[in-house]
Amino acid sequence: MSTSPADRGTVLVVEDEQHLADLYTDYLSERYEVRTAYSGREAIEMLADDLDVVLLDRRMPVISGNEVLAAIEEDGNECRVAMVTAVDPDFDIIDLGVDDYLVKPVSKNALLDVVDRLLTITEYSERLQELTSKKLKRNVLQVEKPASELRESERYAELEAEIDRLERKLDELSEDLSEEDLISKH
Repeated sequence: MSTSPADRGTVLVVEDEQHLADLYTDYLSERYEVRTAYSGREAIEMLADDLDVVLLDRRMPVISGNEVLAAIEEDGNECRVAMVTAVDPDFDIIDLGVDDYLVKPVSKNALLDVVDRLLTITEYSERLQELTSKKLKRNVLQVEKPASELRESERYAELEAEIDRLERKLDELSEDLSEEDLISKH
């Protein structure tokens, strides 16, 4: 059973040069659900909770990529953001709330790699949060319940199995990520 592009993630491409926006959309559309904004204003109007990744041009007329980024942050949107821009990075990127920064020209493989990496970081973060919650519950039960009761509990056994499953999944995901990827804004 194959997954649809929407199941793999939703990407918003924000690029004022239409030919580049359409090219990036073509590059990504076989793998992801892709929405395309041709201006900063259009991007802000298209911001939605279901966005996973935003590929954002930094230098656009009227409303810049930095202003779109500020709108994303104001909205509390949990999406990952990669700047895809002709602006060479300077130390100002340290304070930008972006997860990655690509300098044009950008290849199809580079775009696919950055989206894949950002989605993997998101999944890792979500699974880590879930694992932490389940371990805290297990710890409370271990303190409050006698060992014999824990051994007899089917629900406790299911919790232990879920913790093991999540630990294996995190190990798999971490193999795909570098240490820098795991230290992110979320």
